[in-house]
Amino acid sequence: MAQTREAAAPRAVTPRGPLGAQELQVVRLFEDAAPSVAYITSETVQGNAWMGAELAQSAGSGFVWDTLGHIVSNNHVVEGARRLWVRLDGGAPLEARLVGRSPEYDLAVIRLLRPPRDLRPLPLGTSRDLRIGQTVFAIGNPFGLSRTLTQGLVSALDRELPTTNYREVAGVIQTDAAINPGNSGGPLLDSAGRLIGVNTAIRSASGSSSGVGFAIPADLVNRVVPALINRGVAPLPGIGITPVRPDLVARAGIQGVVIAEVGRGTPAADAGLRAYNRRSGELGDVITAVNGKPVETVSTFVAELDRAGIDNLAELTVVRGEQARKVRVRVVDITR
Repeated sequence: MAQTREAAAPRAVTPRGPLGAQELQVVRLFEDAAPSVAYITSETVQGNAWMGAELAQSAGSGFVWDTLGHIVSNNHVVEGARRLWVRLDGGAPLEARLVGRSPEYDLAVIRLLRPPRDLRPLPLGTSRDLRIGQTVFAIGNPFGLSRTLTQGLVSALDRELPTTNYREVAGVIQTDAAINPGNSGGPLLDSAGRLIGVNTAIRSASGSSSGVGFAIPADLVNRVVPALINRGVAPLPGIGITPVRPDLVARAGIQGVVIAEVGRGTPAADAGLRAYNRRSGELGDVITAVNGKPVETVSTFVAELDRAGIDNLAELTVVRGEQARKVRVRVVDITR
């Protein structure tokens, strides 16, 4: 005789109770910050061997800087864009235009053509007092998935990130918060929901997050972004020299910055720095340190000038022949 089976009923749900204080803090942080995070789509013109020029689209992240409609992102997110659109908090795409960009710092500012009245700039924090082990949060649009939150720690501080030729961004934040393609330009936040960095790159053979991400520090962002808004370019530190190509210097077995030219009326000229003499082959001055920190390449030299800061004095260690001496030189903005 066949047995009858009773119909299975849904199981009772076990109440979980209220979220913990730490969970609630993260939930509120995301709810407060997410409306300020931008999904940026760019349209570029690319060459095609078969069809000639064709349009291509790419996506990245950004965040609201002010109520005037300025959006901050990475330079590589908007570079070469013919048209730009920004989507905020799941709304309709808003057209934007490029205001300024800095390849040297991998930062850019765009502006909404018709800014909504309810724009919410992210609270700005500082990066100078960050400590390894602090909790951080990244919000962005990895792989086109909008408004994604990841959590991690400050893994290391004062990293250097190569950008353009001969330049590196100094003071970069390293984090293990997952940062994937599409996250670039999005904010890195501290546990108070303040902007402490701009997510800009990952180091991964596969191109996906491997626990080593980087963010441009907020203190640098707060210096560069106003300049991009006001002038369209960022100030670049220098002393008025043209260096010899790094590959030639390395081939000659020289460690330091070899001076090819010294500009007239520049801080380098005022300090008596001497360039390489092409006629006689005399080497001239080799800069081996800035403020006591060794500089073996042009990129590390520029990074140390950036640390010293524009309008400040930097002490250079200079070798001429076999004699080393200290020289104090004023750092200036070479874009002016």
